[in-house]
Amino acid sequence: MGKRYMEKEKTENKKISKNQILVISLIILAILCTSIVIGVMFYKEINTPVTPSGNDNPSEGEVVTPIDPEPEPPKEVQIFKGNDRPVAVMIDTEKPAWPHAGLADAYLLYEIIIEGGETRIMALFKGQDTKNIGPVRSSRHYFLDYVMENDAIYAHFGWSPLAQSDIKKFGINNINGIYDSYYWRVEPLGSYHNAMTSMENILKFANKKKYRTTSDDKGVFTYSATDVKLENAQKANTVKIKYSGLQNITYTYNETDKVYERAMRGIAHKDRYTEEQFVAKNIIVCYVKNALLDDPENKGRQQLYNIGTGDGVFITNGEYIDISWKKTTRESKTKYYNSQGKEIILNDGVTWVQIVPINNKIVIE
Repeated sequence: MGKRYMEKEKTENKKISKNQILVISLIILAILCTSIVIGVMFYKEINTPVTPSGNDNPSEGEVVTPIDPEPEPPKEVQIFKGNDRPVAVMIDTEKPAWPHAGLADAYLLYEIIIEGGETRIMALFKGQDTKNIGPVRSSRHYFLDYVMENDAIYAHFGWSPLAQSDIKKFGINNINGIYDSYYWRVEPLGSYHNAMTSMENILKFANKKKYRTTSDDKGVFTYSATDVKLENAQKANTVKIKYSGLQNITYTYNETDKVYERAMRGIAHKDRYTEEQFVAKNIIVCYVKNALLDDPENKGRQQLYNIGTGDGVFITNGEYIDISWKKTTRESKTKYYNSQGKEIILNDGVTWVQIVPINNKIVIE
């Protein structure tokens, strides 16, 4: 009897063990199913499109258009560091003055017509120690407007009568090479196309004259740290600018470096010493009326009607848009606007401002 009892007890224990395993298995299965259901509900929650505000319950079949975020404005950047005051240097563009030196260190350059169909360049430097700049040439009075709007020290070699009187009238800090020994001569000797200077010499003279050599002026342009996106832009691979029958400029876009390579009169515009071609990241063309100046010396000097408004073109990164410009006084900064009336923002890099006679339209291809 004891043996049968023990066998019965073992049988009962086996049944209990099987029942326990079944219960545990059912519990685990229930937990797994619950986890799957919760996971599916969470997935649907995070992947369900959010209905835009103002239409929380769109009608059945209605398509809800997502709201595009406002584009972020370009982040501004200064293309130079520190608070050094700009220095503007007049550059001779007549053929005997070629090739030029030091223009690659300039951050902003203006080219404007003068007498005889020639042009002259005014190059602005800031925080540079350029060893050779030139050839330097004489001042014309309307260049002073761009000296003042950039808060610059003005270096030149001679002046026209009106430029001389206006320099005094506006109290412009200037360095005239005719009377100062901060210039030297290069080949061809005996010419007036060969006066050179350096940033060291200019700053020595500025300190001697106690000119202010620092500036908190923001500058004429705002620059972007990222590529500027031009609205409604057109392609600009080649830009041809005609000043006169004598002087013309060509810019050719280098897509690899994203700059425009500059040429004058069909010849690559290169540095006298490095032989590197000058380039532009930004090109601004302003159409401005000019006329013969009533000058008692009868040398064909020009008057520039740059106070007021006019049309122009902004070119950068292989594209261009039409713009307008506005200058209210000779001392005030020129403003440049796109077709929406907003001030243009430039790409970080060298900028050439081509102030072109109003009847000489440029060709962009």
